[in-house]
Amino acid sequence: MPVRLNITIDEDVYQRLKSTLPPKRLSAFINAAVRVRLGPDRAALDRAYQTASREVWRREVADDWLTTETEQWPG
Repeated sequence: MPVRLNITIDEDVYQRLKSTLPPKRLSAFINAAVRVRLGPDRAALDRAYQTASREVWRREVADDWLTTETEQWPG
């Protein structure tokens, strides 16, 4: 559910936004920009990791690299 927010930004940034974005798209643009800057939340990362762990090709690649994790490096 959207939440109304009162923010303050520099005048030049506001003018660039208004001249670049179509009418009625300012909120959507700011929402998307903030999401990108914040990155995914913990629940989204957990879902992505769980999905990736079920992919067969990823397990095969991980198995290929397993030997490099256990070999002794010359020292």
